[in-house]
Amino acid sequence: MKQPRAWQRMLSGRRLDLLDPTPLDIEIEDIAHGLAFVARWNGQTRGDWPYSVAEHSLLVEEIYTRSGGGLAKWRLAALLHDAPEYVIGDMISPVKAAVGPGYGELDLRLTAAVHLRFGLPAALPVAVKKAIKAADKVSAWLEAVQIAGFSETEADKFFGRPEPSVIKGLAIKLRPPAQVRADYVARHSELMALCTI
Repeated sequence: MKQPRAWQRMLSGRRLDLLDPTPLDIEIEDIAHGLAFVARWNGQTRGDWPYSVAEHSLLVEEIYTRSGGGLAKWRLAALLHDAPEYVIGDMISPVKAAVGPGYGELDLRLTAAVHLRFGLPAALPVAVKKAIKAADKVSAWLEAVQIAGFSETEADKFFGRPEPSVIKGLAIKLRPPAQVRADYVARHSELMALCTI
């Protein structure tokens, strides 16, 4: 019996094996392109453009930095925190729970390959991972109240109330995918340059 195909060809020409991903098959342009076209909140947001995972990732990195994330390599990790979604999509938490542990295992394999590709440890230090997750929750709160139709009270219940100083002046941006893709690649390049200084 023929085995089902478990790889995806990327626009770069790379062929990424989802069951055994290798850092050699990962390119930032593929990640940026995929994430710029993956909608957060299953597309259930206000506006003329979907709110993409790439835009969300840029915001998480900014929030992480505002919250004291100083080292460039950990800021890079914040930017890449949802990178596996360029091939597996963005599943909302209730769907992840319904799918079960298989989704998490796939996510971990892809994350490790992405991290190694860009000079990060396969598994982040616990404190860094927790700080990025905290920034992710702040981003989710902002998205919930600004574009996903949640009241602040409802968002507080699910994501926790963010510190006012962390979110001051932050507004959700809805932009065409090509612009978001370019900004994601540019930010990645800036952080990679800082990591080598």
